[in-house]
Amino acid sequence: MGTEILEKGLLILGFKLEQRQVGGLLAYIRLLEKWSQRYNLTAIRNPAEMISKHLLDSLSIGPYLGVGRILDVGSGGGLPGIPLAIAYPEREFTLLDKSTKKTRFLIQASIELGLSNVSVVCERVEAYRPPYLFDVVVTRAFAKLADFVVQVGHLCKPSGYLLAMKGGFPEEELKELPATFDIVEVCALSVPGLNAQRHLVKLRPSRAGDH
Repeated sequence: MGTEILEKGLLILGFKLEQRQVGGLLAYIRLLEKWSQRYNLTAIRNPAEMISKHLLDSLSIGPYLGVGRILDVGSGGGLPGIPLAIAYPEREFTLLDKSTKKTRFLIQASIELGLSNVSVVCERVEAYRPPYLFDVVVTRAFAKLADFVVQVGHLCKPSGYLLAMKGGFPEEELKELPATFDIVEVCALSVPGLNAQRHLVKLRPSRAGDH
């Protein structure tokens, strides 16, 4: 049942994944379900619901992801980082979370799913000082946009982008953005099986010469 729902959703989103990748996505949901009984990684317990609200929701930002090194901030149970890492094995993903329980799950899931393109870091985002900056910094469940920009700005390349996944159109949050980042676009996302508004906010470091 889950396979059909997932494959139909992937088709709608325009993904052409190999069977092992589809199997990996479903195996990830099983792991998330199993570990959530102890670690409370997700409030959603219904596997079919998890496919639309977690897998397809995460993958809906695929066309906006760009290339290079990608950082998933506040990854929690691995969303959107793990589904994206399964779908894009040629890209490097770093999953950052301050919770040792959650990062323990992320490490175990990466091993069990054979994700050689995933690194896991247990650290507060403000304190994180990686050896390199990221081309893309993405978040799915962060606080307000202004806080996101302030806390992750130091992790983004001058030529990079921030991607913030949101529900409804975040009009007020956009008004409160600091001048250090410019709005590139705000895209409405359509997630198969999800009857709710979803938006993606794409930001880039402000380039003074552009103004």
